[in-house]
Amino acid sequence: MIGVFDSGIGGVTVLNELVKTLPKEHFIYYSDSLNNPYGDKTKEDVIRLSLNVTKFLIDKGCRIIVIACNTASCSAREYLRGKFPNIKFIVTEPAIKPVYDYNKDANTLVLATKRTLESDNLKELVNKYHTKNTYLCSMEGLADLIEEGNDYKISLLLNEELGKYKNLNIDSVVLGCTHYPLIKEKIRNFFPNAKFYDGSSGVAKQTKRVFKKLNLKSNNKLEIDFYDSSDSDVKKNVFFKHMEVEK
Repeated sequence: MIGVFDSGIGGVTVLNELVKTLPKEHFIYYSDSLNNPYGDKTKEDVIRLSLNVTKFLIDKGCRIIVIACNTASCSAREYLRGKFPNIKFIVTEPAIKPVYDYNKDANTLVLATKRTLESDNLKELVNKYHTKNTYLCSMEGLADLIEEGNDYKISLLLNEELGKYKNLNIDSVVLGCTHYPLIKEKIRNFFPNAKFYDGSSGVAKQTKRVFKKLNLKSNNKLEIDFYDSSDSDVKKNVFFKHMEVEK
């Protein structure tokens, strides 16, 4: 079994890619909506919450765990790998390297949570793969609004934050939170000519490599079990609404 977790339903964007890459596996998805969002919490809090979810997934029998949350990946990856050396953790990170590989002369806008932007991991990526101009934009509160499905407030926040960059000839937009692809078309309205990037495809490819390396037995069919820390049927319905395949 492969565990996948996020602070909410945003990690469904990663799970969709995982299902395309590993179409006959058993996935357990954990949405920690009771503690959502992770992006405005301290590193210590994110580690504590990620530890609790990881223990749950290990108890369910997961040997591979995909951290489908950029904030948790940046904050908790090293701690979890040290704590559980026999578990393979696949992390999500902003797709800054693919932008650099595709167009080093790009004007790049990175959208992420405050915690992700403040992380050493993000700073290292930007320093190593800096394009012509790289702008970092903290979209504080956006993941929470996406969880709520509040289109009006989402539009207000996007206008307030993204309006500052409309005249900067943005070539590339990095969606540095797994929630953001769920509203990609709303963001695209501000940058209609930009190429969009997120880390989901890379995560799926890496998971497949690890799965094969461990020689794990493949499932006979696709199975997806959904758990939510607030035990919300609403979250469950929204989650499966965004799944691109039938359960």
